[in-house]
Amino acid sequence: MAKPPAIYDLKGLNCPLPVLKARKRLAAMRPGVRLWLETTDPLAVIDIPAFCAEAGHQLVETAAVTGGHRFLVERGNAA
Repeated sequence: MAKPPAIYDLKGLNCPLPVLKARKRLAAMRPGVRLWLETTDPLAVIDIPAFCAEAGHQLVETAAVTGGHRFLVERGNAA
């Protein structure tokens, strides 16, 4: 059974830091591994999906949570 996705706390960071940090963290992961990104930046609801589409990652799930959003991202095959 696969272990649950790690959680990457990006709360308190504003654009463009959540995307830049997510890019670096995902680059160090194997393709197919999933990661939760937790953000408080209101622009993340635009930036994270755009980043995933551009970088070839799959945005599996998004959820509004108190004070921010969570994004479940699956690492794509692209470098």
